[in-house]
Amino acid sequence: MATENRIHFWRRNAKVPGRYPKDTKPKFNNLKSKKASSFHEFARSTNDAWDIDEEEDEDFLSTPAPTLSSTSRHHSTSAQDQQQQIQADDTETGVSDRLAPPSTEALDFQDVQEEDAEYWEHVNGKVVKSSSDAHLNMSSVRSSLQKQQSLPVRAIIPLVARMSDQNASGAPPMTVREKSRLDKFKQLLASPNTDLEELRKHSWSGIPREVRPITWRLLSGYLPANKERRELVMKRKREEYFGFIEQYYHSRTDEHYKDTYRQIHIDIPRTNPLIPLFQQPAVQEVFERILFIWAIRHPASGYVQGINDLVTPFFVVFLSEFVKDVENSEVAALPLDTQRNIEADSFWCMSKLLDGIQDNYTFAQPGIQNKVKALEELVSRIDEDIHNHFKRYEVEYLQFAFRWMNNLLMRELPLRCTIRLWDTYQAETEGFTHFHLYVCSAFLIEWRKEILSMVDFQGLLMLLQNLPTIHWGNEEVGLLLAEAYRLKYMFADAPSHYKR
Repeated sequence: MATENRIHFWRRNAKVPGRYPKDTKPKFNNLKSKKASSFHEFARSTNDAWDIDEEEDEDFLSTPAPTLSSTSRHHSTSAQDQQQQIQADDTETGVSDRLAPPSTEALDFQDVQEEDAEYWEHVNGKVVKSSSDAHLNMSSVRSSLQKQQSLPVRAIIPLVARMSDQNASGAPPMTVREKSRLDKFKQLLASPNTDLEELRKHSWSGIPREVRPITWRLLSGYLPANKERRELVMKRKREEYFGFIEQYYHSRTDEHYKDTYRQIHIDIPRTNPLIPLFQQPAVQEVFERILFIWAIRHPASGYVQGINDLVTPFFVVFLSEFVKDVENSEVAALPLDTQRNIEADSFWCMSKLLDGIQDNYTFAQPGIQNKVKALEELVSRIDEDIHNHFKRYEVEYLQFAFRWMNNLLMRELPLRCTIRLWDTYQAETEGFTHFHLYVCSAFLIEWRKEILSMVDFQGLLMLLQNLPTIHWGNEEVGLLLAEAYRLKYMFADAPSHYKR
């Protein structure tokens, strides 16, 4: 009898936890996301996403402590990110690794994520659990997270942070062909007067890691071809750079330059934020000095966001001359002279690069606008379907290709791929200007299938700004460069070729 009464009580009593009174269920707004059909609608719907105040750190410090619900959501998101990272690592290591059973660590995270997601889904208007069930649910989430956090976690280098190439430490031994190529490079570099044309020819298909630093110094024009003069020139240029530091760096707090320095100081931590190397204070100080000195010596453009990215390939390549494991190196532990040499060489090579593309960064950035317009004209001749698809959904080339030109594809490719790409750019006569246009065209056409499958403005723009290249390596970059060369051969000297 008592059991029967208890059952009827739970069925009929409207005031028990987890049950709404009759005819008083809350009305949830059934919001449906409306896809943007034009750039203006997309901009209006996302304008708050770009309102990041420069004092964001202060705002962060002043925010109240997160609640239990926000904490659990944060842990669920972190769990999902870590699980995706583990899957990405498995994908790179090979098929055999993918077929292995999932780890207990990944399953624990998945259980927490599904359990938490289920709870919030029911709370949001479908089926509300009783308070006791909700409490048990949240307790299980906390206990699972505490158990997970108590386990030892191995250090995982994010895939985007891996800067190894085919000749880096930890890679398989060189093949006979790679050994032969390395010997050829050493022979060219050891000659009294290096044949730069021959060096460019061999560098086009990639430069071995061991000789990349000296080869980049030569191809960029920083060092002379004459071997006897190299040490003298390098010593003089390094002293000249640190003379600039003594002469100008103290002026970073002056009224005239403080805005420039402030912008550099803000941008440096955002440079490759997923790569631990660039978050080291010693490295950030090096970048600040390089960018500030370059900015005040080039008043026509000054410092422009995007230039900070162009330092990183040079810095990594010249650092690899002194350390084998670049990814895990501690720059502050290197001898002071070594740190100074890496900094000065990075400055001069970056300066040589920017001398050829400075109109990208002058007022109104005419160089970038001209290159984007040239890309649009070229794609209209190469692949009319893609061009018409962009027109149909009102996608402007400037909305995605501006960054391709401003950052030389560095935001679209992992750093290891950028270094390989720059091997070829250094080997080309106008690699960072003219040939880059054809690389961008080939890069766009690489995603032809994915682009044509998107049938709305927002989907197209999100794809083009987040292309999935995290697993790319030397092979993919080599194919991209080969396609770019083919396009250049077909269209560079034929302005009306295939013109509609």
